[in-house]
Amino acid sequence: MVKQSWTRQKTWLLIILVVAGIGAMLFTSHNEQLYQRPIAKVTSEQTVARRQTKDQFQNVDHQTDQRLTVTLMNGKYRGQKLTVQNTYSDSQPMDQRFSVGDKLFLSQLHRQNGKLVANVNGYKRDTVIVFLSWLVILLLLLTMGKAGLLALVSVVINALLFLLAINIDLQQNGQHIILLFSILAIVFTFISLLLVLGFSKRMLATFTATVIGTFAAMGISLVVFNLTHERGVFYESMEYVTQVPRPLFLAETLLGSLGAVMDESSDIIATLFELKRLNPQVTRKQLFMSGRTVGKSIMGPLVNVLFLIFMVDTFTGSLLYIKNGNSWGYTYAMNMSLGTVQSLISGIGIVLAIPLVSLLGALLLGRRGQV
Repeated sequence: MVKQSWTRQKTWLLIILVVAGIGAMLFTSHNEQLYQRPIAKVTSEQTVARRQTKDQFQNVDHQTDQRLTVTLMNGKYRGQKLTVQNTYSDSQPMDQRFSVGDKLFLSQLHRQNGKLVANVNGYKRDTVIVFLSWLVILLLLLTMGKAGLLALVSVVINALLFLLAINIDLQQNGQHIILLFSILAIVFTFISLLLVLGFSKRMLATFTATVIGTFAAMGISLVVFNLTHERGVFYESMEYVTQVPRPLFLAETLLGSLGAVMDESSDIIATLFELKRLNPQVTRKQLFMSGRTVGKSIMGPLVNVLFLIFMVDTFTGSLLYIKNGNSWGYTYAMNMSLGTVQSLISGIGIVLAIPLVSLLGALLLGRRGQV
């Protein structure tokens, strides 16, 4: 009976989510009137010219000129057609190719000699974003149920807090960015664990180990920075930074390593709680050793995942540097060095969290026989 009720609930949930998803995508496909920026739909596309380009390093690319006929979908010129020009390259680093049916943002729309003219300013992507968001919510709720809902709520709350912290940082012009994002990291951890695990011994142990492990790793990194005078750390390679780059880098590293340490701590604590449930007589020493064993098994994959996450962001920039005649050493220093430092700091946090969370779990769960 319970199983049938749960299956019925899942069926209704699936129906509601599918209907909501279809409705959301239909809405974003026809919401042009809600935008103040001009939006147009491509009705025809013609290739005007194609030419080869070559730079001083013999890198070859091709540029193609498009003539697009578009129909305006909002604003006072709605329904009117105009012709716009677009140029894209094969590599498409800063440009895009458009096809019939694409919806585009336009800029500098005005009349000139009695004709409408404008510039293309990129795709309208809200339908794709809504679809991907709906797919994530669907999978979370169907596969994880209430736990997935709580995880989703924690993500939404943390995202709002993150935006709030960014606004505060912009108002202060980065004067207290380390303090601000340190507090934010603690709040992130507390809210996420509270919603997912509830207020319990399990939550407190995970929270304590995560915070101590993360901040201990940051403290060790600051000591190393001072001893080495930060040689080999090139903050000038941070792109589009309008604040002092060093504090911004440290705040970025703090938030980046927090997730991995929290993930590891949660896994170890969950394993120790399961051991306690299966064997209520388990001792503190046994729990501590079990926690260390679990930590050793997941430490390697976590460090590698973090390394790949930090480094993959530099991949395209590194290719560009090498293709333009720069050496591997210079390319690494200007693109990958900061990612490597972030990976190392996160790895320190992951290693430190293993004995911490194992000890906390053992003290909270084990019998008072052996330590």
